Amino acid sequence: MAAIEMTIPGGDLATSHYPNASGIVMMLDNFRAKLRKEAQLWRDEGLINPALYTQLAERYQFNKLEAAARDRFVFLLIGIGCILLASGAITFIAANWDVWSREAKVVLLISLFIGTSITGFSFWREGTSINSEGKKPPLGKKLLGEGLLFIAALILGANLALMGQLFQINRSTYELFLAWGLSVLAMSWGLRLTSLGILGIVLTQIGYWFGLGELPNSGTDLTWARLIVQHMPLFSWLTFVPLAYWVRSRWIFASSAFAFASSLQLNVNSLQLLSYSQAAPWLASFAFVLPPALFWSYDDLLFPEINYRLFQPLARSLALLFFGFLFYILSFSWWWQNALYISRTNYNSVLRFFPLIDLGILSGLAVLQWLYLLRHRPNRQHQGIDITSVFIGSFILITALVPFLHQASSRFGVFAVFTFNVLLALLAGGLIREGLQLGKRRPFWSGLMLLTLQIISRMLESDSGLLFKSLVFILCGWGVISAGLWFEARLNNLSKANSPK
Repeated sequence: MAAIEMTIPGGDLATSHYPNASGIVMMLDNFRAKLRKEAQLWRDEGLINPALYTQLAERYQFNKLEAAARDRFVFLLIGIGCILLASGAITFIAANWDVWSREAKVVLLISLFIGTSITGFSFWREGTSINSEGKKPPLGKKLLGEGLLFIAALILGANLALMGQLFQINRSTYELFLAWGLSVLAMSWGLRLTSLGILGIVLTQIGYWFGLGELPNSGTDLTWARLIVQHMPLFSWLTFVPLAYWVRSRWIFASSAFAFASSLQLNVNSLQLLSYSQAAPWLASFAFVLPPALFWSYDDLLFPEINYRLFQPLARSLALLFFGFLFYILSFSWWWQNALYISRTNYNSVLRFFPLIDLGILSGLAVLQWLYLLRHRPNRQHQGIDITSVFIGSFILITALVPFLHQASSRFGVFAVFTFNVLLALLAGGLIREGLQLGKRRPFWSGLMLLTLQIISRMLESDSGLLFKSLVFILCGWGVISAGLWFEARLNNLSKANSPK
């Protein structure tokens, strides 16, 4: 209760220490709204006297709830207005583009970007600063400024493209998106805005995906854009993750993890290496095990200036999510039956020198993190080792070993399918067990859905008849409903047993 009393009134503490804590403030506003409704009922029913209700109203500032609702409405209006303003500016420029000279176009584009940026920064800074009376201004100015800065980031991309067209600078599409994304990321670093950080990551990933398609047909010259594309896994881990700490945003951390894991699989081409008999098996092993190894052993305390664990729970959830996706994909038999063929040219492109640098650096980082995890495990004086980390380490070792055995024997494909089906079932069972033990819905339902998906996939993959398939669907539906109702009843009984009489 003491923590709630410190953070609820007005949300000032949350917003002052966490610049992007609008979600926390909204959650606190919902709590205060429900508390005000219940307190009014208690007062009307005579459970509390009017003096106590007045004290609750003053402590939790019920009178500011209307202002919070007004700010959310203003945010919606500002969003719609910014979209209309951007659409009007684009339409005006398109209508007069052929009439203006090149100098007029350059002046207009630069002026539009600078004017929007300065106006947005002014509103945003005024909305985040504290006045002489120690009070924060209305939220509308901050939201308006952030919306204008987001529009300025979009205008920046249009400026880059149109400037290249005006001065006949022939650049590839992926270079344009990478330059655009890096510029927006620089804006996010300077302003500590989550929206700009996510936009920069998205633009950088679009440039990376375009680059994967354009690099095989381009020359061999080393450019900054080519280096970023070839080192995207390392670039994502070393650039986006520090930005997540600077902005204190879980969304940016999750986006960074997705960019790292997906680019690593694409750069190494891990799934296709399984069906190529002459491929180096360790490439697929590294690509498969590096993301979960880094995510599970990740600890915020590795950074010298961080003394709290902000992203470790999210990183471990991402490790389990990656394992679930990987085990499900590799549980299909056609991945192991040489259904895909890779030409010698494409295979040689996988063995370029640059991806090996990423694998080496990230592998060393994973080893350091696991050593730190084993050395600083919680409650090590009472228990010898964390059993969950043992299971995760076993998953990593088995996943790394299977590609080697598959390359050694052509008959190992059947055993590989069986292995990953067992791993998928163990992961689903572990999630269900965690949900039952801790009384949490998310791991329980995740494990149940994963197990149901595995059963249905194996049924659809087999050559069974329609009657058998219908029976499996009925049994799975009945099992999900029964397990869900039993779990909810169990949670209800636990809450009644733990509630004070």
